[in-house]
Amino acid sequence: MNPAEWDWQTGKKTVADAGKWRNIFAHVDALYVSPDGETLAAVVQTEDLLFSVCENGRIWESRFDKISCLRFSPDNRAVALVSKEGLWTVAASGNLWANTYEFVWNLHFSAAGKSVIVAAVYQGRYLAVSDGVPWSDGFFSLSHLTVSPDGRSVAAVVQTVPLAAGDLAAFQKGCYTAAVNGRPWDMNFLNVWEMRFSPDGRRLAAQVRSTLYDYTIAVDGQPWAVHFASVWRPRFHPADGSVTAPVRVAGLWTLARDGEIFWDKRFVQLWHHQYTPDGRHIAAIVAPKFGVWTVAVDGRPWALTFNELVTDLAISPDGNRVACVGKTDGRWHVAVDGKPWDGDYDMVWPPVFSPDSRHVAAKVEKNGRFTIVVDGRPLKFEFQKAWEPVFSPDSDKILVKGMDDVNGIYTRRVVALPELSV
Repeated sequence: MNPAEWDWQTGKKTVADAGKWRNIFAHVDALYVSPDGETLAAVVQTEDLLFSVCENGRIWESRFDKISCLRFSPDNRAVALVSKEGLWTVAASGNLWANTYEFVWNLHFSAAGKSVIVAAVYQGRYLAVSDGVPWSDGFFSLSHLTVSPDGRSVAAVVQTVPLAAGDLAAFQKGCYTAAVNGRPWDMNFLNVWEMRFSPDGRRLAAQVRSTLYDYTIAVDGQPWAVHFASVWRPRFHPADGSVTAPVRVAGLWTLARDGEIFWDKRFVQLWHHQYTPDGRHIAAIVAPKFGVWTVAVDGRPWALTFNELVTDLAISPDGNRVACVGKTDGRWHVAVDGKPWDGDYDMVWPPVFSPDSRHVAAKVEKNGRFTIVVDGRPLKFEFQKAWEPVFSPDSDKILVKGMDDVNGIYTRRVVALPELSV
């Protein structure tokens, strides 16, 4: 994915007429747009009652009994899970992997989009498949597929010991662990949950349950010496390699680092923590008291709160700004640096920062219409359907992808930032 190579000339471009597709095909499924906005795609049912994928009006050559999970990779390829004669595989831009499986699911991409990874069942065993190459060994079960940023390492929670229904004794001995590129950790646990790779993809941390009542974090198969009442997903420090995770102590939540309490402040809830790119600061979604949600930076909560939830935490590239989506009294809001934008919405999608960190944009819905709001100011046009915005590499323009009307005309707009407000 290299946005610098995209077309950033200002103006409006008509890409596809999805309305015509409905007159050609028996059924047109949900519409998806590539990151660069140049391609509109959907699963369609052909006249022979089979399925294929239509991209900008051109249909893939292959036909399938079933297609699921159509998505665009970060490098703008349409990728889907496809089935023919009861066997499943992956199709990327219409090209099929050579191997087939009893089932595939949980489609993932590397950060740049060059690698495609799925979970699969082959001859009754569960494994991961990267770019068509399966793990050499399978397991009794597999979940929580996790991919390193470069796509070279793939991890999953795996069951290494057979477990009969209701066999609590075997369960309490530990049947689950993490496997990296097909190799399981030496230690088993009662449960293993959310995992995360280090930025270089060489290390792995995971939530683990060591007894019925004890939870901790395991790093490269070694659990912290300290156990907690509960834990949430860990993260690696981007510079020094330490591991942090939200932990529950004496009924309240705080942040721990390498097994030691790191934040002095306690919260009713704390999760979804993120580092700034340089690792100097940490932001997290917190509840200072029951039913009250906000964001805390380095343990200090914003004065602004929401009474239903906070989600979609985002940190600027320079690490100096934080944004989130909040919900109060049934209405959705965007907040940046502890201050809410004017206006409330029926729905808000994750906010995105410009590369220079000066601007924030978000897709919003109000009264059945969609638009993009930048720095609190809405675009001067609305859409019947829209997709998330993308800033240009120089941060002076924004790519807006939307369907102007009910007729299904999909357009791609590049707008200079001074032109955005009404």
